[in-house]
Order: sequence, then C-alpha cells, then structure tokens
Amino acid sequence: MRSALFALAAVSVFASAAQAAPATYAVDPSHTFASFEIDHFGASTNRVRFDKKSGTIQFDKAAKTGKVEIELDMTSVNSGTPAFNKHLQSADIFNVEKFPTAKFVSDKFVYDGDKLKEVTGQLTMLGKTAPVTIKANKFTCYESPMLQKREVCGGDFEATIDRTQWGVNYAIPYGSPKDVRLVLTIEAVKQ
Repeated sequence: MRSALFALAAVSVFASAAQAAPATYAVDPSHTFASFEIDHFGASTNRVRFDKKSGTIQFDKAAKTGKVEIELDMTSVNSGTPAFNKHLQSADIFNVEKFPTAKFVSDKFVYDGDKLKEVTGQLTMLGKTAPVTIKANKFTCYESPMLQKREVCGGDFEATIDRTQWGVNYAIPYGSPKDVRLVLTIEAVKQ
C-alpha cells in the first residue's frame, strides 16, 4: 500500500512538473519595435529605431517566471535620415563595424500580483555589459486569429539608461544628456 501511495505521489509530482515547464516563444519581427529617444539640446527629441531584431522568450505563466534573449542588429539603425544613420553607425556612437549587435538577456520577471511589472537583465552593447530594468507598461497573452489560434504574448516596455555605461559619450561635452529612453514593443509566438 505504501509503495502504491509513493508511486502515485511520484507520478503526481512528475505530472505537475511537466505541466509547469516554460513554453518557448519566438519574437515576431513584424510586431516588434525597438527604438530609443534622446533629448536634443532641449529643443526636440531625436527618435531612432532598429529595423532588424530577433530573439526568444521562455515563459511559464503559472510560475510567473521566464527568460528573455533579444538581439538588435545595430547596422539596421534608422533615423529616417541617411547621413544621421551613417553617423550613428560610426565609431563616434555605435561602432557597428566592430560591434554589429546588441543583446538584452534576462531571467527575472517581477510581478505585482498577476500583473507583470518589470523585467530585469543585462544589456550588452559595444562590448560592455550593464544591468537594465525594463518596465512593463502593458503585457498580455492571447490566441491569435491570424495564426490559427496560436498563443502570442507581448507588451509595451520602456527603460531609461545612462548611455555612458556602454561608452557612448558622443556630444556630452556639448551638453547632450546621458539619459536615453528605450521603447520596446514586443510580441512573441508560442512554438
């Protein structure tokens, strides 16, 4: 009897563990938007996007845990002005010849009750890695009618970083700010 109860308990624990396994989601580049904003001498705001991005997310809704890996192709920086794009790609700023990608990696999702509050991780850019906390302005999962009811999870996120942590010091002596606002809209499709 004791062996039967032990076996039943073991099967129950194994079944629970199997159900709690995180699902893998692939970033959907057509519904993912990555950009940054920086003040331009108090007169306006420069807004620039990255056209090429990729990544995966592992997410366990029940456990409220996950892992994120998002990669930006820094050569795809797009300000809407070719001359400015060329300067952003130069050694003055992103040095894309030497550092063609930037990567955000996280394994910590922070919740407030059932609401995702933030994702904390590490941003590697220009060969340097520093911590970044990305605030979740909204986050949800839904069954996509366009993808045969496959589950899609996504949201709007933002963070403010000090660009000098990664050695992006251009124009600081002229009064350009250190703080840069990152704006991320991410959707990922369950695999």
